[in-house]
Amino acid sequence: MTPRAVAPHRVARYGALMSDATTDSDPLLDHPAVARVRSALSAAGIETDVVVLGEHARTAASAAEQLGVEVGQIANSLVFAIPAPDGKEEAGDEDGGREAVLVMTSGAHRVDLVRVAARLNVERLERADPDLVRRATGFAIGGIAPVGHPAPLTTLVDVTLARHAEVWAAAGHPRTVFRTTYDQLLLLTGGQAAEVA
Repeated sequence: MTPRAVAPHRVARYGALMSDATTDSDPLLDHPAVARVRSALSAAGIETDVVVLGEHARTAASAAEQLGVEVGQIANSLVFAIPAPDGKEEAGDEDGGREAVLVMTSGAHRVDLVRVAARLNVERLERADPDLVRRATGFAIGGIAPVGHPAPLTTLVDVTLARHAEVWAAAGHPRTVFRTTYDQLLLLTGGQAAEVA
C-alpha cells in the first residue's frame, strides 16, 4: 500500500532518499533519535522506510489520516510503570524502583491497565512520567519507537495489530514513522503477544 500524504513528506531507506521522494533531504531524517531507530532497524535486517509526516502526529488518528491508513494500523508505543513495592523504593534510584514496561497497542483502542497488570503478574500499573519514559526508551513522549532503547524493555504487543498486513510505528520523533508488520514488531521488540484492551 502506498501511503497518501496530506502534506509533503520525505521518505528515506536508512538515510538514502528513495526515488519516489522529493530530491531535498529532510533534516528530521538526521535527527539523532531517528538515526538511532534507522540504525536499529538496519541491524535487525528490517528493510523499511522512515516517513516524515507533514505535521506532528499527536494522536493515532492524526498519523492514520496523514498516512491514508486505518487508525487500527497505528502501533502506539505506550510506556507504563510497575511501581516499586511499598517501602521498597531504592535510595539513589532516579526511577524510585519503578520498572518501565512498553505496550505496543493498536491506535483503535485504549490499554486496559488492569488486564495488562494481570498479564504481567503485578498488582498495578501506572502511567510513566516523561523522565522515566526518556530514561527507559531514550525517546521523548510522542516519538517513542519500539526499537533503539538503551536496554531491552519488557514489551507486550497488542494481538489486534495482527489483523493488518502492515502497521506503522513511531520512528523517534513525533513527525516520523516506519512501516512494519505485527510479526516484525514481535521480533524487533522481543515482545510477547498479548490482549491489552
